[in-house]
Amino acid sequence: SAFNENLLDSELFGHVKGSFTGAIKDKPGLFELADGGSIFLDEIGDTSLSMQVKLLRVLSTGEITPVGQNITKKVSCRVITATNENLEEMIKAKAFREDLYFRVKQFSLTIPPLRERKEDILDLANKILSDTRFPDKRLAKDAEALLLSYPWPGNVRELRSAMEVAA
Repeated sequence: SAFNENLLDSELFGHVKGSFTGAIKDKPGLFELADGGSIFLDEIGDTSLSMQVKLLRVLSTGEITPVGQNITKKVSCRVITATNENLEEMIKAKAFREDLYFRVKQFSLTIPPLRERKEDILDLANKILSDTRFPDKRLAKDAEALLLSYPWPGNVRELRSAMEVAA
């Protein structure tokens, strides 16, 4: 979601020199670079329907077409996706393609929000503290109680930010 659609096309599938303003040389895309390995697509629920069609094509055929080129390239990589969206609800709302959903949901892992995993909060907070410029800092008991009482709507990212500021 951080890229506009044209830039996302180029990032994922590559481009050839001269295919758009600023394309001064051929550039392989992330799928081509991941050939033989893995590619992680974060926030797949935020992709446009037209990009979902392109992703479905890659997952179905194993072929990419770089921007500005009519020749396809074969790629073979494991695709790992993540989203914080409810894809089933998005399918009902016609905002996510059902066929793409079944391609990416071969194995699913649901990680509950931090507010439902209170037992992880202090371990995570201490780990984050140890990774700061102040690795010897420790949480006071009243700080621990405060961390455990907060619902953490921003999950681990919010906890990380809070711990870095506190340090």
